[in-house]
Formats: sequence, C-alpha cells, structure tokens
Amino acid sequence: MSDAFSLRDTGSAIPPSDASQARSARGPKLDGRMHPAGITVFLLVLVGGLGYALYNLIADMQAAGQPPLAIGAFALLGLALLIALGFEFVNGFHDTANAVATVIYTHSLTPGVAVVYSGVLNFLGVLFSTGAVAYSVVTLLPVELVLKTGSSAGYAMIFALLIAAIVWNLGTWALGLPNSSSHALIGSVLGVGLANQFLATEGSNTSGVQWDQAWSVLRALLFSPVLGFVMAGLLLLAMRFVIRNRALYQEPEGDSPPPAWIRGLLILTCGGVSFAHGGNDGQKGMGLIMLILIGAAPTAYALNRTMAESATPHFVQISEQARTVFRNRADQSPLPSAAEARTQITAALGKKDLDRPETYAALAALADDVATKVKEYGAIRHVPAAATPNLRNDMFLASDAIHSLKKRENLFVGEEAEVLKAYETSLNDGTRYIPVWVKVSVALALGLGTMVGWKRIVVTVGSRIGKKHLTYAQGASAEITAAGTIGLAEAYGLPVSTTHILSSGVAGTMAANGSGLQWATVRNLAAAWLLTLPAAITLAGLLYAGLRFVF
Repeated sequence: MSDAFSLRDTGSAIPPSDASQARSARGPKLDGRMHPAGITVFLLVLVGGLGYALYNLIADMQAAGQPPLAIGAFALLGLALLIALGFEFVNGFHDTANAVATVIYTHSLTPGVAVVYSGVLNFLGVLFSTGAVAYSVVTLLPVELVLKTGSSAGYAMIFALLIAAIVWNLGTWALGLPNSSSHALIGSVLGVGLANQFLATEGSNTSGVQWDQAWSVLRALLFSPVLGFVMAGLLLLAMRFVIRNRALYQEPEGDSPPPAWIRGLLILTCGGVSFAHGGNDGQKGMGLIMLILIGAAPTAYALNRTMAESATPHFVQISEQARTVFRNRADQSPLPSAAEARTQITAALGKKDLDRPETYAALAALADDVATKVKEYGAIRHVPAAATPNLRNDMFLASDAIHSLKKRENLFVGEEAEVLKAYETSLNDGTRYIPVWVKVSVALALGLGTMVGWKRIVVTVGSRIGKKHLTYAQGASAEITAAGTIGLAEAYGLPVSTTHILSSGVAGTMAANGSGLQWATVRNLAAAWLLTLPAAITLAGLLYAGLRFVF
C-alpha cells in the first residue's frame, strides 16, 4: 500500500531539475508507510464493499423476477463489474493526487491525513452526483452496441474500453505523468466505436461513434485546461489586488504549517476539488456499470423500477402530447407498426436525417406504443421480463431521436418544444437511473483508490511544474478554479479532466506570479495530453477487435 517514490526519486519520466532538487530538502516527507492498522481497515472496507455490491446485485435480480444467470454468465458479469470498479480505483489514485498536492506541499495537512480527507470527499462527491455525466459518456457509444449490451459485442465493448483506459492510466502513473483518466476513457470509447464501424456489415449506419455528442465532449476536454490556466492566473492576480496580507503569497517555511486562516482556506479548496472530482469522474464508471447490468440482467436494470406508480398518468399524458406533435409533422405519412418504427428511427439516427415526415410518423407510432404498454401494465415497475428489453430500447430510441432533433435551431419552438423537452425527460427518467448500491460501490472504489499510489503524481504537481515552491495563494487559486470548473461541467453533464484542469491551473499561477515554468515538465505533460486520445483509441480498437473473436 505504500509507494517508495519520493522527492529524491529520479526514476520518473520527468527528471527533477536543479531547482526542484534544491526544494526537496524543505519539501514534504512522502516516504512514510501506511500503518498496519490502516492496511487492515483498508482491506476490510474493500472486502465489505465488494460483498455489499454482490448482495444488492442478487437482491435486485430476485426482486425484479430476473431468471437466475448461468454460472458462466454470472462470472462474466462479476468480472466486468470488477474491471469497472478497478477503473475507478485507478482513477482515484491517479487523478485525486492532484487535489492533495497543494495541501501537502504547503504543509497544511500531513500526507496521510490529506489522502484520507480527500478520499472521504471523493466518496461524498460520488454519492451526491446527479448522474448526468454518467449517461453523457454512454451516448458516445454506437447506438447498435447500446441496444445490444448483453450480446457478445456488448461485452467485448465493455472489456476493451475499460482495459485500455486502465492500461494507459497505469502506464502514465508509473512515469509520474498527470494524465487524464477522462481522456483515456473517452479515447477508449472512440476506439471501440471506430473499430465496431470498421467490423460492421456494409450499410450499417448506427455502428460507429455518435460524433455530434463526441465533439461537444472533446471541446469540453480541450477547453477546460485552457480555462484552468487562464482563470487560475487571473484569480491569483485578483487576490493580490484584494487581499493585501503578504503571508498568503509566501512560500512555506520549513515544515511549519501556514497561519490558521490560510490553512483553513487550503483545506477547504482541497475538499472542494475532491468533492467535484468525485461528482464528475465517479459518474463515468457508473454509466459503464449500468450498461453492464442492463446487458446481463435487463429485467432488473433496463428500466427504472424505482419510479412511483403515481408517475404513470403524467408519463402517459406527456407521451400522448408528444405523439400529437409528431403526428402533426408527419403530414399524410401512415403510422407504421412498432417493429417497423424501430427500424426506421434507427436508420434515421444513423444517417442523422430525422426531419422527415416518415420519421415523424415512426416516432408517433413508437410514442403511442410505449404509452399503451406502460398504461396497460400500470407502471414501469410492473413491466414483465419478456417486454422489458423492447420497451427500454423503444424509450432509448425515442429519447435519442428527440435529443438529435432539438439540436436543430428553431425546428421546434413554443409549446411543441416544451412538450418534447418534458417527454425526453420522462423517457430518461424511465431508463436512466443509478441504484444507490452502484453509487456506493463506485464511491468506495474511488475513495480507496485515493489512498494508494498517490505520491508519484503529487511530486510532479507540487514541485516540477514551476521553478519556485508553490505558495499558499497559488495553491488556493488553482484549486478554487478546478473545483468551480469541474462543478460547472457536471451541471452541464460534460466529462472533464481533473488532472489537466488542476495542473494547468498550477501552471497558470506560476506564470501569473512570475515564478517561471519547468519546460521539461510542461512538455511531458503536453505530450501525455496529446498522446492519450490516439493511444487509448488504438489500444481499445485493437482490444475490441480481438475480443469480438474471443466472445
């Protein structure tokens, strides 16, 4: 559970400069080992968390009437869940090290206390997350694979993208590079989508990446580090103008903690980054875990069976209103059967050509069929096992189609726009949910990961970005900017990189302060940032192609 890497270690891909070596003598001591009692508690929590997840998985399946899985299928499900939780564990010690670097290097908290504190805030961040980011990652995947998550291709997709992201994360961690877990995961998703499109039969329009959603995510990943650099630098300059206390802008002296009010500020900002990181990054694993559960146990997880029966009348009413909107746009096109409607909408989604009378007729037919079934069963929780996969896929297709149509400016306005917005929300409420035990399991994985292997990244962020030691104001500025940016991204359902936002924020404060940058480190960080997407795309694509044959 310990990491032999310290400030004097030269085994990193980022060699320490003369300046960083000079600072190491007064830097924090990072070579302490975890107490045996701490290791025991860590292992007990780990085993208890896995047992808690297994118990709730079985309980959910029994409550929903899900037929027992064959031993092989259950083992495959368990392995997929372990790998997904493993990704979040690696994410914890890889990304969260950025949050604790400032409090450790300013001696505001000892390393042991800092990582436990950060782990707890990560845990809480996951628990209180909205789930919006979780499904924004899912919407990047090919529609074809999302609709068939329980197939051999679906399992190949899950294993390939998770293993590729974990391998790249571990590789960059071993080199001490603050690489982004978000970049690695998004790159893996793109790699799977591209490989699936390459392997697909000719004429398949839904087998590749959903590029309209992908570009918005990639823009967020690209823009957020720039925002972190600029805003952290500006915040530092603003603090200099407003807060005149010189103590805030000084380097730590020896091992002495800063004045109480500065220490409190830094601990608060560290907690903010950790909480925001949990809320954003934790959701990425949640979305993938839900895909795994939907594929393996659709009766229990394909529909939100926690929805109250009292929500059924509103769902039926808004479905009928949406049907009217679609029917008015269909002109004289006849309504197809539900099966024909699925085929037409899937094809239109693949071609990104939805604004056609026949497509509106298909959407009207699908909305009518969904409303009829929910009304017939009385509530989503009462939908029988045999009808669950088709109903879930119909609701997913309708939601995806509405989402695409809404991107067309002024296509729907006024009352029509309000109806479709409400209908999309109702569809998502019925299919996009995350059980409490999944949140707790991911929170534990992320929180426990925070407490292991954090030292390599802490060294890079704390001592190898700037030529001078990190001051209190610089640490606070970088973390306030990171917490705000990550929290804002979560509100919009966009996955962003804690690593790149915070490390660029530190660099921004160094530039604004005139401290100078260690360009060897900056180049290595930039190289990792540029290489992550293509490397993850390649790894995931090759793994997916290979696993398609294995499964």
